[in-house]
Amino acid sequence: MSVEKKAHAASGWGMLGVNLGMYLLSPVLFIVAISQMTSWNGNALFGFFLLLASCALFIAAIIVSCGFFTLQPGQARVCVLFGKYVGTVRDEGFRWANPFYSRSLGTSSQGGVETASSGSKTVDALSSLGGHRHASKISTRARTYTGDRIKVNDKMGNPIEIATVIVWHVQDTAKALFDVDDYESYVEMITETGLRHVASLYAYDHMEDDDSNASTTITLRTNIEEVSEALKAELDRKLEVAGVEVDDARLTHLAYAQEIAQAMLRRQQAEAIIAARKKIVEGAVSMVDMALSQLSDGGVVDFDEDRKAVMASNLMVVLCGDSEAQPVVNTGSLYQ
Repeated sequence: MSVEKKAHAASGWGMLGVNLGMYLLSPVLFIVAISQMTSWNGNALFGFFLLLASCALFIAAIIVSCGFFTLQPGQARVCVLFGKYVGTVRDEGFRWANPFYSRSLGTSSQGGVETASSGSKTVDALSSLGGHRHASKISTRARTYTGDRIKVNDKMGNPIEIATVIVWHVQDTAKALFDVDDYESYVEMITETGLRHVASLYAYDHMEDDDSNASTTITLRTNIEEVSEALKAELDRKLEVAGVEVDDARLTHLAYAQEIAQAMLRRQQAEAIIAARKKIVEGAVSMVDMALSQLSDGGVVDFDEDRKAVMASNLMVVLCGDSEAQPVVNTGSLYQ
């Protein structure tokens, strides 16, 4: 695996002065060479050497011009000399490096990599064009990737729809360009496969048969933070080979698949009704016990077992019924 090496590039302003001096000196030598070769008292051989020096100086000035480039904050340039990785320059500003460093490294399809400069001007035209392009500059800024909704089975085998968004950045430029073919496509592919794997490890929600473990069981719906941390750890582990680090990972969509959505909705409604009924019954039993205890302890009514049973039955009907109770006044004995 490749490992990023730090490289430094000289300031471009000093080399710019040298380069301008070479461009100015070249025509001067050319004029002196022509005058030496054409004048009667000139030295033709000396003029010929001056002509060669002028041409060589002009060619050298052009080559030196190709070494200028600029780096903005959050950018890095990968330097490769004749196929050998030399290092990565992260020094921002106007810089100059070996003009023979390669300018065509890897491919990009989404704008994360920018084209290296040519001469004293940065070639940014390709940065706005779609499709693949070659580059030696790479962005180290944080980026976001929003995945599409995918269908996957959770731990219980229920089909669910899930989607995620991740925030990531290039940590190791050497791995990003040399260890994978296209690191942006690699991030997209690994994000989808990692989300499928993590979603299959957890159930969508708690079932009625695992209420005893509801407080400790992690589910996709109720434990968003834990699931997000598990997804981030999974992506960090798989994207390390591409030199990419995940800053954050969050679920953006979570729902049952359409084929079981209605059935699951009815199950949730039934669970809600059962829970409500259970709460009502618990409250009614408490109220009946309190009423009988206060009536007996206060000496208001002397209840035997039969009267307690009738009173409890009547109170439970009144407290647990869906509709209002219609009272019936008994004018006779309680036992008739």
